[in-house]
Amino acid sequence: MCSSGSTAALCGQTCPPGLRHRSSPRRPNLAAQCTANRFEPAHRHSSSVTITESKMKEVIGFIGVGSIGGPMASRLLDAGHDVVGYDTRADALDALQQKGLKVASSPREVADAAQIVLVSLPTPDVVRQVASGPDGIVEGRAVRIYVDLSTTGPKTAEEIAKRLAEHDITAVDAPVTGGVAGAALGKLTLMAAGPAGAIARVSPVLATLGQVEVVGDKAGMGQSLKLINNALSATHMAITAEAMVLGVKAGLDPEIILNVLNKGSGRNTSTEERFPKFVLTRTFDNGFANALMRKDLKLYMEMAENFQVPLWVATAVDRLWMQTVVEIGPNENTTTIVKTIEKWAGVEVRGKSARPV
Repeated sequence: MCSSGSTAALCGQTCPPGLRHRSSPRRPNLAAQCTANRFEPAHRHSSSVTITESKMKEVIGFIGVGSIGGPMASRLLDAGHDVVGYDTRADALDALQQKGLKVASSPREVADAAQIVLVSLPTPDVVRQVASGPDGIVEGRAVRIYVDLSTTGPKTAEEIAKRLAEHDITAVDAPVTGGVAGAALGKLTLMAAGPAGAIARVSPVLATLGQVEVVGDKAGMGQSLKLINNALSATHMAITAEAMVLGVKAGLDPEIILNVLNKGSGRNTSTEERFPKFVLTRTFDNGFANALMRKDLKLYMEMAENFQVPLWVATAVDRLWMQTVVEIGPNENTTTIVKTIEKWAGVEVRGKSARPV
């Protein structure tokens, strides 16, 4: 654990500027060694051992290096951070390991190595397991701040924050929007919520990933805004799918439809980006799965029910996404929602540059 006032470090593991290691009844001083890009906990050293502070940026833990987590972890490595990572899929770690990622064998091992641990995971259940389950972050000896970049909903964020607080770990929820492309370019928007001091501590790290917007002072508030964002995204994608299929069946050229819509009041992210790039080309490789969109809609509806807010439009949108998961597939990307409407209408929304059938 660290506090202000010294730059002392143990066994080469440096503290951030202005912080020093100190002993704790619950969290003994921890040293860590990295061998062949593999993180290995080291034995404890005498408190008399002092090593000069390194110029390297501090160690960051990162758990979940999938389609969005992978590019985020890559940017942290590119920025000079020493990153210790974990994922259940070895193939997801391979490319990052070549860039210098140190691979841990469990979430706890990540939390043994880093004061700040970021997670980017697919579902609330997975997040709970990683954060507070056996061999989870909660058992780590070095971690001080946990940052959830996932979309888990406010209820899960509040539960995890309470559980971690019992172990002197501060939770910040900072779900992201901007997609795979935004993650790769460092142009995500992060909706950060939590104690002001913790947000200030992690903001320089998060700024590597994109624009940090502080939206509240309690864990869960960022999740609430993220669900609102994703409900709007799901809605304009669904209505754009219906409109484009209708236009094509009426004899209109889909490229002309989008060109005109994007000059008028009907434009949205789907008409401007997703349909030109992924639907007209028939690649459908926008990098976000149907099952995850449906999960986010269900969390949004759960939140609305808790606050007793009626959702006439979102309920209809959710039905279409549920049908898309069933008919097109849970692991297909979200732009395939247009295929659900196409099957019913008997037409395809296909551009001139679309790949051959």
